[in-house]
Amino acid sequence: MTSSLPEPVARLIAAANAGDAEACIETFAVDATVNDRGRVVTGRDAIRAWADGHLRGAAVTVDVTAEITTREHATVTATVGRGGASARVYLSFTVADGLISDMTITI
Repeated sequence: MTSSLPEPVARLIAAANAGDAEACIETFAVDATVNDRGRVVTGRDAIRAWADGHLRGAAVTVDVTAEITTREHATVTATVGRGGASARVYLSFTVADGLISDMTITI
């Protein structure tokens, strides 16, 4: 599949697949928000703490199966694997000034 994802979203997915939590954090704006199924964290430090619980020490895979991009918004359907389990996940992004300003995760 040819990707039309905004560059920071594509970098986030590649960094997650590489297990590079710090590279993931760098794709977010300083005041970005992550809404992980109702748990909302704001700011890079809070996102770093959130990511530590999801990426550190775990082999995470993000296999994008569908995507829709319109201007500054992108929605991704992906199969996310971690520790031998996997789930279909929907990721919605807002991008501003070359960084992710908002990411929402739903199942």
